[in-house]
Amino acid sequence: MAKGQKTPPGKKRERDNKGRFVSPINGQPVPEGKKFVSGDSRAKEMQLRGAAAKREKGDLRRLMLTWLEEDVANGKDGEKISGGQAWVRWVLKEAAKGNMKALEMIRDTAGYKPVDKVMVADVEPSVIAEVEQMVQEAENE
Repeated sequence: MAKGQKTPPGKKRERDNKGRFVSPINGQPVPEGKKFVSGDSRAKEMQLRGAAAKREKGDLRRLMLTWLEEDVANGKDGEKISGGQAWVRWVLKEAAKGNMKALEMIRDTAGYKPVDKVMVADVEPSVIAEVEQMVQEAENE
């Protein structure tokens, strides 16, 4: 059963001998999280920590973007190059050496990253057969 779904009517969730709900897949007890109460004394602290982490992440991102735009090195001909240009040159050199991670980075950055999602659908066998027949006919034309 997917997260957030309710138990279908007429079907009861199973419990173990201690009264805990068990998974229908492996029979193990389902862990129960702690309930979050807005009046909890820890709530404000957690909120402040989250905000600080978000600010820090934003600061790091701004620093990185600034570095990528600044002139940081001299090229072979003595011209100034930005951090981004230096980074691209380094990645290209690494890829030429056979570094697979560098090759993947180039592919992904260029927009050729393969899709990671898979769609699963319930389709009747008659529909599958019909589609296969249409594909077969299109290939034969």
